[in-house]
Amino acid sequence: MPGRGVDVNSLYYFSYGSNMSTRRLTARVPSAKKICNAYLPGHLLRFHKRGRDDSAKCDAHFTDNDNDQVKGVLFEILAAEKPLMDAIEGLDYESKKVSVLTDDEKTMVAFTYVAVYIDKSLKPYHWYKQHILVGAHEHQLPDDYISSIETIESIEDKDAARIERELGIYR
Repeated sequence: MPGRGVDVNSLYYFSYGSNMSTRRLTARVPSAKKICNAYLPGHLLRFHKRGRDDSAKCDAHFTDNDNDQVKGVLFEILAAEKPLMDAIEGLDYESKKVSVLTDDEKTMVAFTYVAVYIDKSLKPYHWYKQHILVGAHEHQLPDDYISSIETIESIEDKDAARIERELGIYR
């Protein structure tokens, strides 16, 4: 519940991309527990981060316009698991401290990941976009926000084993 203090052994994590899917996130960091939905003002969701697989991944792109918002989910994770997240997100993302607003307008301080390498020519794989949509639906983000994600053009991944590995968590 927003407003309670985070345990000294825990951290708040704001997820806006594929880690919004609770199954995907808990496969990575088992301690993850949803606190609430939240949004990051002054940022826009972009699919322009160069992934290690040479496809596009999400970024909370800084705009400095408070009318811009990236919607997502605030999770609590054990501080001891953050190095796992850092390793998974790798050098492709930078961990950043942010102030997010909950749906009831409370400010919470969390960490999130922002893009290091940007390539606007890339498109996300279908499976990656599916992770995001699963999480967006699961956490009941606004319909218009979900619709804007659905309109993002995605491409087929030629690596069948990677597709199976990525989407196997939903079976």
